[in-house]
Amino acid sequence: MAMAPGEFVALLGANGSGKSTLLKVVLGSLSLAAGTAQVLGGPAGEANSAIGYLPQRRSFDQSTRIRGLDIVRLGLDGDRWGVPVGLPGGRRGERRRATRARVAEAVAMVGATAYAERPIGQCSGGEQQRLLIAQALVRRPELLLLDEPLDSLDLPTQASVAALVDEIRRESAMAVLLVAHDVNPLLPYLDRVVYLAGGHAVEGPVEQVITSDVLTRLHGVPVEVLRASDGRLVVVGQPEPPAHHHDRHAGPGGDGHSHAYV
Repeated sequence: MAMAPGEFVALLGANGSGKSTLLKVVLGSLSLAAGTAQVLGGPAGEANSAIGYLPQRRSFDQSTRIRGLDIVRLGLDGDRWGVPVGLPGGRRGERRRATRARVAEAVAMVGATAYAERPIGQCSGGEQQRLLIAQALVRRPELLLLDEPLDSLDLPTQASVAALVDEIRRESAMAVLLVAHDVNPLLPYLDRVVYLAGGHAVEGPVEQVITSDVLTRLHGVPVEVLRASDGRLVVVGQPEPPAHHHDRHAGPGGDGHSHAYV
């Protein structure tokens, strides 16, 4: 799989198919059993400073007092011990001002300026997710990796976050690889999808990959893809892995029986 600057690609598949594992390979935290991975022109892991990464959704307790701004700033210096000193270069005061400006820029990019001063525990789920995306953006990355950023959000918020990611990548020419369980909120924005199942992958435009023939071949069981009257895709009969799989918790249908989703 190769990605171009500014391209928006969704990584799809059932729970446990290896979506999050692939992101870890891109980041260099897991090695391939065979083959090689080239990321931003070099071996995986060497260019992580140019990659923005949002792991699978974290939840903040309502009592969490750290501000949204501080959450975003962790994307700049959260990997270092000691008192924050700001961006490199210039005098200490200049570095601190540059850091504040960079954090404010990232917060503005995700439309979170109005509530970034609040404790993160007092922000809604959608507001928290925007601030976490800002954290991934604060280093102005060339590649943005988002692991299930729409998970646990209501449908309007899913649509809002999907539109936000599309707007950001268009304005910045940033490539986006987004792990998703449901492709529907992303349909208006995607350039390609990569679908993982049974140790195999198929990539291409949504209309060529999310089809009955392709998914039946990938899963080895009959799968039917339907299009609802509102344009949403519904996949019927797709099996889930056992509930104990390490990659994700089992969701509805985790018993392996036929069900409908996507």
